Amino acid sequence: MRTRTAVAVVSLALLAACRPATPAQAAADAEPARAVATVAEAFLTPMTPADNIDSPASWTTGDGRQWLIATAKATDKLVVYDGQTGAHLRDVGSTGTAPGQFVRPNGIAVVDDLVLIVERDNHRVQVLKLPDFTPLGVFAADDLRKPYGLWVNKQREGYEVYVTDSYDAGEDAQGNDVLPPLAELDKRVRRYTLTLHGDALDARLVGSIGDTSEAGALRVVESIWGDPANDRLLIAEEDETYASEIKVYTLEGRFSGTTFGRGAFKAQAEGVMLRTCGKDGWWITTEQGKQRSVFHLFDRHTLKHVGAFQGNTVANTDGIWLDQAASARFPHGVLYAVHDDQGVVAFDWASVAKQLSLPLECAA
Repeated sequence: MRTRTAVAVVSLALLAACRPATPAQAAADAEPARAVATVAEAFLTPMTPADNIDSPASWTTGDGRQWLIATAKATDKLVVYDGQTGAHLRDVGSTGTAPGQFVRPNGIAVVDDLVLIVERDNHRVQVLKLPDFTPLGVFAADDLRKPYGLWVNKQREGYEVYVTDSYDAGEDAQGNDVLPPLAELDKRVRRYTLTLHGDALDARLVGSIGDTSEAGALRVVESIWGDPANDRLLIAEEDETYASEIKVYTLEGRFSGTTFGRGAFKAQAEGVMLRTCGKDGWWITTEQGKQRSVFHLFDRHTLKHVGAFQGNTVANTDGIWLDQAASARFPHGVLYAVHDDQGVVAFDWASVAKQLSLPLECAA
């Protein structure tokens, strides 16, 4: 994401010194030791720099094949790979505003047999039905200004869709995006209900999220993920002029007062995913290093840093996607991560767990 020019603000450190830290905040603020394990990538997809690959997601077909689907920002399409080998399978879409077309597709999520794509420059979310990538409709075009990422929360009937919107207040003389005043950051995340009646789409805006305080404001946003069991919505703060950290909101959109990761990240905070392990688990986050990406794990409940790893190759990672489903090559699941805007790598979760001494078997 582009660097922004921030408005002058009082430092968070001064505010933090004036209020007592909660136990979760105290654990989250603890500076972790800089120990980074190395986990070899299971595969790299073909590298296609012209595509400007941004974010991946995966889906299992009816006959058990695994598809890895990634957004290509520069060529306005989706790139589909074999999720077990990384082999290129097909491309989907073209440039435009018609159904099945895209303009700068960015965030992507797969739930059930639906794939949802955030189009930054069409200012909308498009929904396609798998396996044929059949367009079902678009929504949010009247609300979104510069959307990037999304998280889908499956409900008993339908879905809740949270979309990050990193709108600007124009550009400065050098062409950098200018951050709006804190008071105007109250719509950094848009929340929708999404239901399908047959193949007819019904999406409705139900709320806007964005704290306007110094500590809770969402300055530069893209990656977002939730934990409904613990009423948590995690949003990566990417404004490096302020801090690289994760902010914790409730699903209703209230800032919890907790942030974490500031002491861990040495580069921009990016992708966020949750790996569940029964009632426990780990938040997986990305430090978008230009030379090498580092993936940090934090305890699901306490938010305490529990380990970090890097690959042999993967760098400059934008989106990540965790598939916990067992497959032939990845019986304990797989983590996919974008590599340097050119393709996607895969990490066998069993290899990650071994390097970080995490349990593979989890209690219900």
